[in-house]
Amino acid sequence: MKTKALRQYGKNDLRLEEFELPPIGEEELLVKVMSDSLCMSSYKSSSQGADHKRVPDDIATNPIIIGHEFCGEILEAGPMLAGKAQYVPGRRFSIQPAMKGTYDAAGYSFKYLGGNTQYAIIPKCYIDQDCVLPYDGKAWYHASMAEPVSCVIGAARASYHTEAGVYEHKMGIREGGKMAALAAAGPMGLALIDYIIHCDRRPSLLVVTDIDQGRLDRAKALLTPEEAAQFGVELKYENTRDCADPVALLRGLANGAKGANATVGANVAVGDGYDDVFVFAPVAPVVEQADAILGYDGCMNFFAGPSDTAFAAKFNFYNVHYNATHVVGTSGGNTDDMKEALSLAAAGRIDPSILITHVGGLDAARDATLRLPEIPGGKKLIYTHISMPLTAIADFAALGENDPVFAELADICGRAGGSGAGQSGGLWCADAERYLLANAKPI
Repeated sequence: MKTKALRQYGKNDLRLEEFELPPIGEEELLVKVMSDSLCMSSYKSSSQGADHKRVPDDIATNPIIIGHEFCGEILEAGPMLAGKAQYVPGRRFSIQPAMKGTYDAAGYSFKYLGGNTQYAIIPKCYIDQDCVLPYDGKAWYHASMAEPVSCVIGAARASYHTEAGVYEHKMGIREGGKMAALAAAGPMGLALIDYIIHCDRRPSLLVVTDIDQGRLDRAKALLTPEEAAQFGVELKYENTRDCADPVALLRGLANGAKGANATVGANVAVGDGYDDVFVFAPVAPVVEQADAILGYDGCMNFFAGPSDTAFAAKFNFYNVHYNATHVVGTSGGNTDDMKEALSLAAAGRIDPSILITHVGGLDAARDATLRLPEIPGGKKLIYTHISMPLTAIADFAALGENDPVFAELADICGRAGGSGAGQSGGLWCADAERYLLANAKPI
């Protein structure tokens, strides 16, 4: 079968090509990829090429298909998989790209498996690790968004706390505690806020900072303090760009709120600082700010993956010794995190639509991936069987003056977004997806 795919040959060398897929093996799947969400990790792999730890050294002669936040439909199962319910042709799937025990991953390491393609082959290693997840939802993009949402779920689970004299880590954010998310009004920050408000292990206080007022305004419109309060979370948004002393501001907010910071001794102020702090930008001052606002037994989660292999920041080791502060870093989620993301979206408890600000076809994926840090907004969603420039949802209405397809999309997204869409002009939704796939130009 022929497929069009975006393949990586080296540093910043991405090519949209058509080629023939080989026949599938006995324990492989032939799948039709429907949508892929572009990730900053793909930008990093595109810029680093074979220097990236997940990318093979021989991509110049054996290119890989880039993109790892994808979903689709099973077309054919190998003889050893035939008859198994989860691999029946026509079954929708989402994929967990990160496997245990290896850096190899879909979208980084495989010649025939990635998100920016029309068709792909899922190899035996993914079958063996149960990384092909059944998906019964109505919208393809929900399944594509499951991977980025799983990343924040994994991060929340990876944070940990301790008890004096007990050598056991208690995994997860502190329930009823105080939490801060720094530089977190971007798409992954929104995913974290949405999850934290609606999951089953919530803090009493969540403070979100950023230095971009537009992003903060959109976040506040989509995930309101009023909604958070219904779930017992005091949600505050703060712009720290012009703040003379962000640490004092954030500590003041923590110390003025009720929380569940455990009493550990007579010399430790209960409630002083944050139990959990998430860092969403690989910027040394932000990391140091996070360190400075940790309370006793506070856990910093360094979520933002740096491109600079020498990235470093100061960390207060007096507090490590005497106040039990600690740090953890996460990259991606596991299969259980993906399953929870799919389940929460299907139940309507979280809304992946709020992450998406741009939509395009497969022919837009190359430029968008290479320029991803320069393109404002949230997640960029690629539909792999259509031809369409990467387009902001906020621009649909203006484009609709001369294009009836965009006019209809603007109307559909406007109805879906309502007033909560803030500056986005509306929200992507299942109806918009169906209309686009039925009316867009095939690639």
